[in-house]
Amino acid sequence: MTAPTLYLWFPGTATAALNFYQSVFGGEVETFTFEQFGRTDGPPNAIAHGQLTGPVTLYATDAAPGEETLTMTGASIALLGTAEPEVLAQWFEKLSDQADVFDPLQERPWGATDGQLKDKYGVRWLIGWEH
Repeated sequence: MTAPTLYLWFPGTATAALNFYQSVFGGEVETFTFEQFGRTDGPPNAIAHGQLTGPVTLYATDAAPGEETLTMTGASIALLGTAEPEVLAQWFEKLSDQADVFDPLQERPWGATDGQLKDKYGVRWLIGWEH
């Protein structure tokens, strides 16, 4: 069984978001348009399915008309201990570009380091590690 993977519905920004996440995490991006999938419920050049595979795997789509788009209330993508501390700190820094950093990356009294932000695409991240 594979681990759960997040699938994000964007308001027409799936390509830009996936390319941004590739610049943060590395990996490979693959996208397929509505036209390529034979779908007529959205713009032909919109992304019907896209994915980033690598150290972090994400799926994304441009929401078709009438579909809800990404909102993250009371949830975040947790990257806790998923890479070496130096890598996690780099990811946090890169995700911080044009983000709402509401809890800067910092050492905690209980011996962990973590921080939280909502990136420029509206995705909330919790990144950290134990010492």
